[in-house]
Amino acid sequence: MSGLASPPEVRKAAPAAGTTPGTPQAPPRPRRVALLPTAALVLGALYCLLPIAWVLVASTKSGADLFSTFTFLPGDGFGDNLADLAAYRDGLYWRWMGNSVFYAGLGAVLSTIVSALAGYALAVHRFRGRETFFNLILTGVLMPPVILAIPQYLLMAEADLTDTYLSVLLPLVLSPYGVYLGRIYAEAAIPMELVEAGRMDGAGEWRIFLRIALPMMFPGLVTIFLFQFVAIWNNFLLPFIMLGDDEKFPMTVGLFTLLKQGAGQPALYTLVITGALLAIVPLIALFLVIQRFWSLDLLSGAVKS
Repeated sequence: MSGLASPPEVRKAAPAAGTTPGTPQAPPRPRRVALLPTAALVLGALYCLLPIAWVLVASTKSGADLFSTFTFLPGDGFGDNLADLAAYRDGLYWRWMGNSVFYAGLGAVLSTIVSALAGYALAVHRFRGRETFFNLILTGVLMPPVILAIPQYLLMAEADLTDTYLSVLLPLVLSPYGVYLGRIYAEAAIPMELVEAGRMDGAGEWRIFLRIALPMMFPGLVTIFLFQFVAIWNNFLLPFIMLGDDEKFPMTVGLFTLLKQGAGQPALYTLVITGALLAIVPLIALFLVIQRFWSLDLLSGAVKS
């Protein structure tokens, strides 16, 4: 009987799929990077981020340094610029900010509700002229806002609603693109079997929409809300035509009037730049808050039959 221990058994790795056992395995190939698409994405990112970087740097400069120093050389005047902006005409900028939040928030909510109702009706119900009605709505997607602005102003003038908050809100309630997204998402997310089961159980159409359809459409409605919020937040032409009182201006029109005054008072340029920087913050915050709903939507779509 030998006292020497037997050497440990060496386990061999299993051969790769599709190869013959015992043949030598080649080292894994390095993953190639698609240079052209990557370069295009980098250029696109720079194109979008450079203006934001410039606004961020320029907002830290005083009026004297804004045109005399290197473009991307930061300054130390951001605090003073922020204080001057807050003190301009007793805080008129914050009134513009509040108006923008009111227009964009309420307008996006109302537009999302209308898009949800119209999209659900067009996706679930069958009625005469449905496709014709839907195609007429889609023509609104092809219409530039500048073509609709003057007729909308004339309609509001006939109703004596010009220079009011309603003159900006009412034209934004119906979004053709939102109705289109609402119908497409409702057709993809709502099984007709559930709708028919609800009807067989005696539930009314309104209850079926609230209890069955609306929770399933929620991720898509979040997307519609974001699109509408951003579109209304950046809207310039409609409030510029409808409003005359600067205390009702949204931020876009308010900063434009401030920029026009800066032609005679260059010191106002720093206020415009600082105001433009602050106008970006709510959009970034909104995106960070609701982006998790898109992730949940993608995960739920991966397990749908």
